[in-house]
Amino acid sequence: MDEAALQQALTNTQNLGEMPDADAVGTVGSPDCGDMVRMWIKYKDKDGRKVIDKASFQSFGCQTAIAVASIATELIRGKTKAEALAMSADELSKPLGPLPPMKIHCGQMVEGALRAALEAESKEAKAQNNSPAPLPDQSGTLADALNLAGKTQGKVKIVLTS
Repeated sequence: MDEAALQQALTNTQNLGEMPDADAVGTVGSPDCGDMVRMWIKYKDKDGRKVIDKASFQSFGCQTAIAVASIATELIRGKTKAEALAMSADELSKPLGPLPPMKIHCGQMVEGALRAALEAESKEAKAQNNSPAPLPDQSGTLADALNLAGKTQGKVKIVLTS
């Protein structure tokens, strides 16, 4: 992994935070171990094609997960849903160089959050057409997702410093 690229991605983190007007939201990870990524996606119409206009994320995880998510939200901008779905964890983390074996899961979590968001958007559109039971609520913060999972205490430790 390119340490300089990692530091640059962390120093200049892009698209961190919630997106209240998102068209799709996806969450992946485990409340038990504390590594989680949530991604929001907003589309626009460009030349008759529906493309990703912007994406944002929240992450409970290591610096590598944050860096990969930041880079990924930039890489998917302007892509169609199919183009974004075709991107692998390796492609999403490529600007950081090859990830060490113990950090490969960081790219996989970001890929999973992206896929979850893109697939949730498809299910939501289908649900609106067929009107079956509503989808589970993916709104709110990543901390809300942990609370909904019943993990109000445990292995996640958040430390704020000033």
